[in-house]
Amino acid sequence: MKMTIRNISLALGILAISTISFGQKKNETSAAVEYKNKFMPAFQSQKLDVAKKSILAAKKFIDLAAAHPDTKESQKTLLYKGNIYSSLAILSAMDSTLTDVTADDAIDIAIKAFEHGYGVGKKYKQDIEESVYKNSAMLAMAAGVAYEAEQFAEAAEAYEIAGRYSDAIGIMDSNYIFNAALCYDKSSNFDKAAVGYERLAKVGYRGTASAVLASRAYRSAGNLDKAKEVISFARKANPTDRELLLELVNTNIDAGDAAGAEKALAGAIASDPGNKQLHYTIGTIYIDLNESAKAEQSLRKSLEIDPDYVDAQYQLGAHLFNWANELKTEASALKIGDPKYNALNVLSSEKMDGALEVLEQYIANNANDKAVLTILYQAHHKKGNSEKAMEYKKRADAL
Repeated sequence: MKMTIRNISLALGILAISTISFGQKKNETSAAVEYKNKFMPAFQSQKLDVAKKSILAAKKFIDLAAAHPDTKESQKTLLYKGNIYSSLAILSAMDSTLTDVTADDAIDIAIKAFEHGYGVGKKYKQDIEESVYKNSAMLAMAAGVAYEAEQFAEAAEAYEIAGRYSDAIGIMDSNYIFNAALCYDKSSNFDKAAVGYERLAKVGYRGTASAVLASRAYRSAGNLDKAKEVISFARKANPTDRELLLELVNTNIDAGDAAGAEKALAGAIASDPGNKQLHYTIGTIYIDLNESAKAEQSLRKSLEIDPDYVDAQYQLGAHLFNWANELKTEASALKIGDPKYNALNVLSSEKMDGALEVLEQYIANNANDKAVLTILYQAHHKKGNSEKAMEYKKRADAL
């Protein structure tokens, strides 16, 4: 081919582009060499002056590679950008004058580089995974040390960043998220705790426990609307769960809405009135709320649906026994001649009779329950029925 001015110009242009591209690849390679061959050995041997000098040189090269069109999408560039900026974050935390990049900004840049790089090819995918695992594990170790020292805010931040590194390669590490939320909770950073717990609740981590923890954290942060929202979402899959119902009641109580608390329980019953477990659950909630009469009513409703429901028999019997003793104690604290004295003692006796009736139904099918045998002994003893009392005492002692 005859060389013309046009052909020569074109050839020179191609040569120039190739030279620029090679130059950018050289920056990528130089960054890798500074990081692997100089920074890492110096850092591992605690030669921090050499490590700082090498990481800054590596940063200079990787920034050039990451800014150029020929290499900014290179998986190798993104891998080393993630590694270099992760190391910069550590050194910047140790020496804030090292560079104009703060530790927080360096972490953000590193995580974004790993995330971007993970999706652009296969060649360095495993290397990115290994780098992410290494950084997550190191942060989790630091978090554990901070936790043991009761430095909960620092531990929370380290666990959260460990989780963010895992997110970069599409892995939601529930342990990191939970530990971060727990530590934020312990350091009274309830907003961040709630966000972490809620994220776990949405994937069903630890059953309904995460939803309850998220709601409690939102309540502690004063965000009652979000607390209700979390519980409402969780109850779609678990409408009869006791802890969710109790949390919903407590949220309404915190909002000064006693009627709303009552309405929440009534709504649960209305949605499934023939569910013995639901009535049982609500009965136990009323016990926690010191609503003794309502607790008895709900537990008896559960037994109306299934007279042989042993959990309800046990809970009702124990509740009536405890309530009878509380009434007796309340009566004994009154002044002599108080008109309420006789009424309280009569009610106490009635509740003790009710406890005996239901617990004897229970023990007929659970003959080796020592705790209930002991309650029956004590109840008959209080009623003055010595023969029955001794019968149950002997059975309990034999166990």
